[in-house]
Amino acid sequence: MANFFTVFFYQPILNLLVFLYNIIPFNDFGTAIILLTVIIKLVFWPLGAKAIKSQKALQDLQPKIDEIKKQYANDKAGLSKATMDLYKDNKVNPFSSCLPLLIQLPFLWAVYKVFSDGISNNLSLVYSFIHRPEVINTFSFGFLDLAKPNIYLAVLAGAAQFLQAKMMITKKPEVQSPGAKDENMMAIMNKQMLFIMPAVTVFIGLSLPGGLTLYWFVITFLTAVQQYITFRNDKPKTDTIEGEIVK
Repeated sequence: MANFFTVFFYQPILNLLVFLYNIIPFNDFGTAIILLTVIIKLVFWPLGAKAIKSQKALQDLQPKIDEIKKQYANDKAGLSKATMDLYKDNKVNPFSSCLPLLIQLPFLWAVYKVFSDGISNNLSLVYSFIHRPEVINTFSFGFLDLAKPNIYLAVLAGAAQFLQAKMMITKKPEVQSPGAKDENMMAIMNKQMLFIMPAVTVFIGLSLPGGLTLYWFVITFLTAVQQYITFRNDKPKTDTIEGEIVK
């Protein structure tokens, strides 16, 4: 199993990174990481868009789900049926946002292993048709050693995580209802998570090699960009549907 992972996931990621490192002027390792991240993001762009749409659709339905929970507070069977009917009527699969992430998981783990193991330690796995450098120079952009943890990259990764999470929050109308206290409590928890996850990202990033933290920052930022593009492209459809409902 370990050999399968190495051959089909670890080795291709390592070789693509070395190839990019070879062709980039001055063999800048940081630029190679950024290009690697962009390529990986583009390859998984359709899966990422599908996951974003599914996650956003689930969040948009959350107010209706909360109402169903109140209505069927003492009826588990009714709650389950009403929830599934809601998903069916809105053509939302609650598990569809997980599948694209599961497909990408082996590649994400391969990226983590490539950086955490140290690029220069595994150059023996470079394909014969790719030039194998004596050593990978991790000193990048003229001032940054990506082999060591870097606080600035960790903070950038945390900021990108905050931006991505902020964009996913659904704004709810401020309408008082019998369950307003519960809804306010949920809103408070969501806001807490909005800040907790970036803080955790920074904390973890402080212990990782700078190259991996740079990858984390770029992939998270690109995901935020993809969310913006996905939401913008879907907005006209939403406006049309709302207009038809008003009529």
